[in-house]
Amino acid sequence: MGSDARRSRFRRPVLLLLCAALLGVAGIAAGMWLQSARDPSPGTVQLSESDIGFAQDMSVHHEQAALIAQTLTRDADPQIRVIADQIVAAQTSEIATMRGWLNLVDEPFTTPHPMRWMHGSDHVTGEHGGAPMPGMASTDELAQLAGRRGADAETLFLQLMIRHHQGGVDMAEAATHAVASEPIRRIALGMIREQSNEIAVMTAILDTRNAKPLPHP
Repeated sequence: MGSDARRSRFRRPVLLLLCAALLGVAGIAAGMWLQSARDPSPGTVQLSESDIGFAQDMSVHHEQAALIAQTLTRDADPQIRVIADQIVAAQTSEIATMRGWLNLVDEPFTTPHPMRWMHGSDHVTGEHGGAPMPGMASTDELAQLAGRRGADAETLFLQLMIRHHQGGVDMAEAATHAVASEPIRRIALGMIREQSNEIAVMTAILDTRNAKPLPHP
């Protein structure tokens, strides 16, 4: 057996164990975030414009992460399918938390001026139909993922999700300085930790396939 084959067989169980550990941490974190959404009472909750903007935009950002993960075919490599399913579960829970807060203060779930809380003005829409938020995939890229199967689909999924997470981390890091609500700041810090860990795992898997992440400014 060649050295490349031995390394591949060694990496796979290590990556699976690492994924399992991260999924356990993410599940605990999601439960804590949901509980924090229930703590404030409607009469006491006050959110700043930055709090509201972050909750609106990150909810939309998370929706695309779930869409990317759900677009990956069910027969994908098991370790990649586990990551995709966990992203759907964790980010759907976070959407519910953030939109629960928006409901408490009677604010809409979306805004016609995305990223104003972060940039002070409307963010420039990405090329090729991309959404106006960091790291999000364009409509063309989503169509490419939907049309691919097997290893090609898995590699593109990893590339799109790594870049998507990098954009999400950028937004969450900005939120830690911009928002006024301590519970929202804690959620942003949790997102930074969780998504940075997932970036590391997905980048390691991508490396085993001799593929590179997509550029992210």
